[in-house]
Amino acid sequence: MAANDFHKRKRAAGSKPDPEKTHIKKPKSPASSNKSFEKSSKSEPAAKFNKFQKSGDNGEKSVPKTKKEARILAKELADARKKKRKQHFSLEQELASLWEKMRCRNISKEDRSKWITEAIKKMKGKIPEIAGSHVSSRVLQTCAKYCSEEERNAVFEELKPQFLTLARNTYAVHLITKMLDNATKKQLADFISTLRGHVASLLRHMVGSVVVEHAYSLGNAAQKQALLVELYSTELQLFKDLGTLKERRLVDIISKLQLQKASVSRHMTSVVQPILEKGIVDHSIIHRLLMEYVTIADQSSAAEVIQQLSGPLLVRMIHTKDGSRIGMLCVKHGNAKERKKLIKGLKDHVSKIAHDRFGNMLLVCIFSHVDDTKLVSKVVIRELKAVLKEIIMDKDGRRPLLQLLHPNCPRYLSPDDLASLDLSISSLCTKVETSSELTEQNKASDIVQADEDKSNSEELTANKHSSSSEMPLLGEGGKKDPVLRRRELLIDSGLAESLIDVCGEMAGELLVSRFGKEVLYEVATGGSDGILNDLDEKLNTLYEAVATLVAKPKSEGSEEEHLLENFHSSRTIRKLILDCPNFATVLWENALEGKCEMWAQGHSCKVVTAFLESSDSSIRELATEELQPLIDAGTLKVPDTKHSVEAD
Repeated sequence: MAANDFHKRKRAAGSKPDPEKTHIKKPKSPASSNKSFEKSSKSEPAAKFNKFQKSGDNGEKSVPKTKKEARILAKELADARKKKRKQHFSLEQELASLWEKMRCRNISKEDRSKWITEAIKKMKGKIPEIAGSHVSSRVLQTCAKYCSEEERNAVFEELKPQFLTLARNTYAVHLITKMLDNATKKQLADFISTLRGHVASLLRHMVGSVVVEHAYSLGNAAQKQALLVELYSTELQLFKDLGTLKERRLVDIISKLQLQKASVSRHMTSVVQPILEKGIVDHSIIHRLLMEYVTIADQSSAAEVIQQLSGPLLVRMIHTKDGSRIGMLCVKHGNAKERKKLIKGLKDHVSKIAHDRFGNMLLVCIFSHVDDTKLVSKVVIRELKAVLKEIIMDKDGRRPLLQLLHPNCPRYLSPDDLASLDLSISSLCTKVETSSELTEQNKASDIVQADEDKSNSEELTANKHSSSSEMPLLGEGGKKDPVLRRRELLIDSGLAESLIDVCGEMAGELLVSRFGKEVLYEVATGGSDGILNDLDEKLNTLYEAVATLVAKPKSEGSEEEHLLENFHSSRTIRKLILDCPNFATVLWENALEGKCEMWAQGHSCKVVTAFLESSDSSIRELATEELQPLIDAGTLKVPDTKHSVEAD
């Protein structure tokens, strides 16, 4: 109590304690404590750094005077740490210096071979250990690319026991793929046999799936089948002899081996679902797996796959034949919500998809089945209009446009393409029949769908499925009238006008183009069922543009062929004369009248005689007066069959 009274009296008197005499420490503020912590943390690496500093002549540690010296000391410290952490650090440094020499392009083969041989000798016995290194894996890739066959075989044999481990390594995967590219048939077969029993687990791995896909793409039909079948069922995975069947389709394998369909479906679901959840959908082996899976999947499983793939994920799949077919099945069997999500996922990718060999068929399918034409016009048509000049000259890019102008025409779509458009999933092809007596409940009838793939002789087996009352039925296709859908996509969206303008602007290029001429022909004839006939004024402008080009005088000294003498353009103009009387009239009046004698020989004579072969009597009468004297004189020869119209 006395001490407390003493301190109270001192404070009351206004006196302050002397900081030199008092032994009571002031509490530190949080800011000051943080500063002290920062100083202590900064001092730790400085102490470690000083530990590795060079000592001077007098034994004292020398402090770096310049930034260059500081960098050198820092590098020495980093190398010392790496040397403790990495077992083959010194070897990697030696290999890196050799790699800088051997990877140069302006060196002789002898020098490169010498350095590669030296590098392989240094790595011998340690290749599997250093293959996963960021630096050493690059050295090994260069060696595998340029080394001799004997050296490559030695590297392959040393890597063989560790293939499965290296297949999951981020850096070693590039070495494995490089080795497979240069592997012999026996080595490739050995590698694929090494993968047996591990294909499913590797496909679930982001890095390992790349190795499986690479081996799948390099293998022959039997090897591809061996990789696939173990994904179908446990029996096919365990017993190697069962994987050598001649049957390729899953339904045939099930029938041949008398497997339980439900068991196979459960096993494939356990394989497929983790792959889809991780989004590993870029590989062709997975696309083939999904195509086989939907042929046997029940309604709920198939619907779940459609739901998972309907979106941006699908864009990464449609670069393969099976991936494109999966995309078309999503369009055909997806409901309105899923189709909307799928189309929105194509945004900013439409041009690339249109140019793709298989991806363009997805756009063809969308134009044929999706009823929401406003959404299709907003996403797909708008992007196509921006690149019309490119896609109408492209073999694949023109197909979506030709599908709108002339749907399902065998001239533009191969039998394989038409078969792909007819494919469907049998478990989802269920019709709902409503009875007049039962207005509250709908009964699903049993439907058997057998879709034949003409190119691969594939048939989806006919199976009866009773729809569950709890499971909503998916759409089987567009309900809108196909003619109305085409009109909304072509006319209402403004695509037709843009097409006619581009064709008029590029008429000369399109006529001599192998692929562009077909787009010009369909536009000029008004499309199938005369869908463009409402745009007569625009079409007349196109006819006049073509006639102006044909009317140019024939120049003998010019290297450029006249349109009437070019192989492609002369035949296209001839077809237009036979199938489009309006074009024939404009061409005769503006380009050919009074000049037929000049074009009575060569490819151009076929164009001139087309006026006499036209099915329109007015066109024949228009040209008969001028052409008959040429025929009588023997200058112009007319085919035996007159008035014949070329079949579509």
